[in-house]
Amino acid sequence: MSGFFGVVSKKNCITDIFYGTDYHSHLGTRRAGIAVHGPLGFASRIRDISNSQFRSKFMSDAAELSGNMGVGVISDYEDQPLVISSHLGQFAIATVSVIRNTEALVKSVFDNRRTHFSIMGDGEVNPTELIATLINNGDSFEQGIRIAQESIDGSCTLLVLTPQGLYAARDRYGRTPLVLGSKKTEDGTVVAAASESCALPNLGYEIFRELGPGEIVFIAPGGEVTTLRPADADCRVCTFLWIYYGFPASAYEGVGVEESRYASGRLLAGHDRADVDFVTGVPDSGTGHALGYAHASGLPYCRPFVKYTPTWARSFMPPTQSLRDRIAHMKLIPIPSLLKGKRVLFCDDSIVRGTQLRDTARILYSYGVKELHARIACPPLLFGCKFLNFSRSRGTLELIARRVILEMTGRDDDETARSFANPDSPEYAEMVRRICKELNLTSLAYQRIDDCLASIGIPPERLCTYCWTGKDGPCGHCAGCPHAAPDTTP
Repeated sequence: MSGFFGVVSKKNCITDIFYGTDYHSHLGTRRAGIAVHGPLGFASRIRDISNSQFRSKFMSDAAELSGNMGVGVISDYEDQPLVISSHLGQFAIATVSVIRNTEALVKSVFDNRRTHFSIMGDGEVNPTELIATLINNGDSFEQGIRIAQESIDGSCTLLVLTPQGLYAARDRYGRTPLVLGSKKTEDGTVVAAASESCALPNLGYEIFRELGPGEIVFIAPGGEVTTLRPADADCRVCTFLWIYYGFPASAYEGVGVEESRYASGRLLAGHDRADVDFVTGVPDSGTGHALGYAHASGLPYCRPFVKYTPTWARSFMPPTQSLRDRIAHMKLIPIPSLLKGKRVLFCDDSIVRGTQLRDTARILYSYGVKELHARIACPPLLFGCKFLNFSRSRGTLELIARRVILEMTGRDDDETARSFANPDSPEYAEMVRRICKELNLTSLAYQRIDDCLASIGIPPERLCTYCWTGKDGPCGHCAGCPHAAPDTTP
C-alpha cells in the first residue's frame, strides 16, 4: 500500500508536509518523496527509504524546500510524487493505486505514438506515471482524473498539485480512504488531505470530512473546497484497513481502528473459552484484538514479547521471503521469564504465508511455552488481493490456506477455494486443522466473516471482502453469512 499527505496554504507549509507524510510511514517502506510549489515554481525530492526512516532521509530537504502548497508520499515501490509538464500545465502527482490492466493501458497510449514511459528497476512502468498520462488525455484536470478513474482496473486514490491548488480524488469504489482537515491561522484557513486521519490532529488540523467513492474536490489557497464530482453510492472499502493496515489512532467511514479491533477480539472470545494462563497480542496490530479478547473472556492480558520498532521495517514489504522472515524474527523480542511453562493464547491480525507465524511458534516453544493457541482476527486468506498491495505474493500458492486446499483436493482454482470459505462447513474445519498442525500450534481459530464485518459495524455492502471470498460485488460474502449475495465476479 502507500499513503500521502497534501497541504494547501498561503504561507510556507513544508513543516506540515514533512511531519504529515511521516505519519504515513506504516504504509510503505521503500520509496518516499515530497513536492512543493511556491513563488519559484515546483521543487521535489524522491529518496530510497528501504534502509532508513523517512525522517532521517528528508530532514535536510525539509530545511531546504519551501512552498505554500505541497504533497508528500510514502510509497510501496515506485518513485513519486512525480512533477509533470503537459498541455494542462505543470503538476505534481501522488497516488495510492493498483493497476491490474497496465499492459492494456500502456498499449492504448502507445497506439497514439506520441508518448513514452520510464522503466523502473523491475522492468515495469511506474503506475503513478501511467496515471499522469491518463490524466493528460483530458481537456482539464477534472476530466483527466475522471478518465483515469474509469480506465483503471484495480484502485486509484490520488492528489494532483497545480499552481492554482490541489485536486484530491478518492478511488471510484472508495477502496482506500481520503480525509480532509483544516486549521485557522493568521494567514487564513489551511487545508490538508491525508490517507490516514491520525496524521491530522497533532499538526493542529480538525477533520471535517471524508471524501466518498469517486469524489473529486479542488482545494484553493485560502481554504475553499469545491466539489467537482460528487461521491458515488457504491462503496467497497478495504476491510483490512481496520484489521491490519490502519494505524490504531485512525478512523475510516467514521469507525475507529482500535475500537474495531477491540470489538473483533470480543467476538473472537465469544466463540471460544480456551483454558490458558493469559492472552497476548502480536504487536502492533494484534494488540487491540488481544485486549478485546481478554476483556470479554475474563482472562488476564500479558505482554511476553515486545516489538523493536526504531529500525525495522514492516516485514511483508521486503522483496524476498528470506528477508521478510529475518525482519519478522529480529523485531520481535521475547521476555523469557513470562513464557516458561505457560499456556499462551495470542491474537494476530492474519496468516498469509505462515512462515513468520511458524518461526514465532518455534521461538516461543524454545523459551519453554507449554501450549500455544492462535486466534486470528480475520478469516483464512483464500485469494490474493486485486485492489491493494496487501502482499507482493506472486501466486495463490504462497497463501498457506491455498496450499493446504491443494493438498486436500489436488486442485488450485478459485471455485474450489470458495468451497472452503464457509466457517460452518466440514471442509473449512479440516483446512484449519491442517494449518494448525503445519504451524505446530496447540489450537487455531480464525475470526468468522460475519463477526469480522460486525466488528466494523458499517453496512456490509460497503466493505470489500475479496481476499476471503473471491467475490467482488455489492456484498459478495461466503455461504453461511447472513449478508451473502450472488457472486458478481466476472
